[in-house]
Amino acid sequence: QVQLVESGGGLVQAGGSLRLSCVASGRTFRSYVMGWFRQAPGKEREFVSSIFASGSTYYADSVKGRFTISRDNAKNTVYLQMNSLKPEDTAVYSCAAGAGGSWHYWGQGTQITVSS
Repeated sequence: QVQLVESGGGLVQAGGSLRLSCVASGRTFRSYVMGWFRQAPGKEREFVSSIFASGSTYYADSVKGRFTISRDNAKNTVYLQMNSLKPEDTAVYSCAAGAGGSWHYWGQGTQITVSS
């Protein structure tokens, strides 16, 4: 069992930056692919970014060039650095841990609000 706890959410003006953190319990963190998802009010949850154990990263087109995902296996933590934030980035952001093509564990989410 893996528990994920996000932090770093809040209110920021458009053009600003935030860094999200997600700390995972368990000793197998380094073997999981870690991802960030978001869900805006009235919309379905969407993929934001992921990072594999190898370090390979993937991003949704909407955040490429603005967001950076990273992981620190020694700290069981995955980060999402978000720059040049836009009002349309407003959502609840959740981290997830996956393996074998499926996401198995989810955090509770943290709210990001970007004001115009």
